[in-house]
Amino acid sequence: MPGWHQSLGKGAAGIALLHAERAHAGLGDWATVHAWLTTVISSGLSAGPDAGLFFGAPAAAYAIHTAAGGEPGRYGRALATLDNAVATMTAERLDQAHARIDRGDLPATTEFDLITGLTGIGALLLRRDPGGRLLREVLAYLVRLTEPLPYRGDALPGWWTYLSPRNRLTPDFPRGHGNLGMAHGITGPLALLSLAARAGTLVDGHAAAIRRICTFLTDWQQHDEAPWWPQWLTVDTAGRLHPGQQTPGRPSWCYGTPGVARALQLAGIALHDAALLDTADAAMAACLTAPGQLGLMVDNSLCHGWAGLLQTAARFAADARTPCLAEHLAELVDRLLYGSGPTGGPAGLLEGDAGVVLALHTAAHGAPVSDWDVCMLLA
Repeated sequence: MPGWHQSLGKGAAGIALLHAERAHAGLGDWATVHAWLTTVISSGLSAGPDAGLFFGAPAAAYAIHTAAGGEPGRYGRALATLDNAVATMTAERLDQAHARIDRGDLPATTEFDLITGLTGIGALLLRRDPGGRLLREVLAYLVRLTEPLPYRGDALPGWWTYLSPRNRLTPDFPRGHGNLGMAHGITGPLALLSLAARAGTLVDGHAAAIRRICTFLTDWQQHDEAPWWPQWLTVDTAGRLHPGQQTPGRPSWCYGTPGVARALQLAGIALHDAALLDTADAAMAACLTAPGQLGLMVDNSLCHGWAGLLQTAARFAADARTPCLAEHLAELVDRLLYGSGPTGGPAGLLEGDAGVVLALHTAAHGAPVSDWDVCMLLA
């Protein structure tokens, strides 16, 4: 795969996270970590339009920072070079994003999302420089993103995109869509804003922005055998928002109830809001016991399979006001090890074996020593 060395989701950078976590936990050797990081920087690293947390210079910086573990001087020269590249590209993207808002245009999800956009860059900055100016600028942009944006007569959320979920203009999405997922939608910015607040990094309008997103998500919560959220919303011919699906999807990290519930939980913690925490607890608890939702899982991946549900549930249970949530983790491990989903695959993080092993490592040894799952905005 072109660019495999610089991919956090599918390539060497993501595999390096696995070996870094094992080494930090005293279960692996640092020579292996160094070998994988050498692979990551073995060729040129992108800082262009395709670069984001999961590809290019930001992905390399994230992997190397995770390996360094806060130890002064470890990989210092490489990180300084990457920090400069990330700072330059981030400043350019922020300028473009604010100019777009000033024009009154709608964004592409790649402007703001976790995988490619400024939310992902913010997740990296939250690790590299949690009180820094650049992170605050990203957070200020996300605050502005949550404000309503009148567009061609429609009163739409500021994060509504003019594109289809495939990031292109298509006739079946003539007025774009509003994405609710963690990976590509507004749940990612909610999680980042909440994690930053929890860490004490706040900007003007921070709490109000968190509240706006939470209100939107709770308004669009659906109810079946268990609460759930649609992957996206569309605009009908009368200008009204409506769900893009009528039945629950799989309970995945990237789009399903687990990712949304964790983001709402983080928001409840940041705002000290008991009602939000109760909403999040109820949604996650029901999700973990809903046969109709669990039966939709078809693979073991971190992105949209059992590993992602396990990792999200483990982080959720550690902060939950409902102690019984932790009781479901052993069953999720069994599902991951012995369920019907594929047990082998590419070695990558999001859809491959590295992510599966990292989730099992969390189940066996507790919260990650390296906090590698900040890239999923789980912690």
